Amino acid sequence: MQKRLLVPSRVRRIPCQFSWIDQRLVRDHYIERADCTALALYLFLLTVADAQGLSYYADESVGRILSLRPEQVATARAGLLRAGLIAYEAPLYQVLALDAPPSAKRVAQNGAPRSRVQASEALRSLREVLRQTLEERS
Repeated sequence: MQKRLLVPSRVRRIPCQFSWIDQRLVRDHYIERADCTALALYLFLLTVADAQGLSYYADESVGRILSLRPEQVATARAGLLRAGLIAYEAPLYQVLALDAPPSAKRVAQNGAPRSRVQASEALRSLREVLRQTLEERS
């Protein structure tokens, strides 16, 4: 399928305040580790975080902005902590990098080594990104 911009005047660019959602959230299955409420909190934290992923919002403010009760905020935060997406020390949040630790890069989520099919798919994706980048520069 050939991609084309639907609205060329509205192409996304990294804004000066630094807020962008990493594709690995889906590609590496992080998104499957949390429920919708936790992901709403994650989106909020991605949006308000600085370049280091840091933000500080009281539960009361988060709840008001996201229309969540205090226990929902706590449950959502716990889900993101379990998923390894954030670190939290009241009231400081840190959105964590999605990079796997070096020793875990070759291991799938369930602890099994990556299959050749998975490795092949990853290389195919990388080839596609490189091809597209080279085409855009030409």
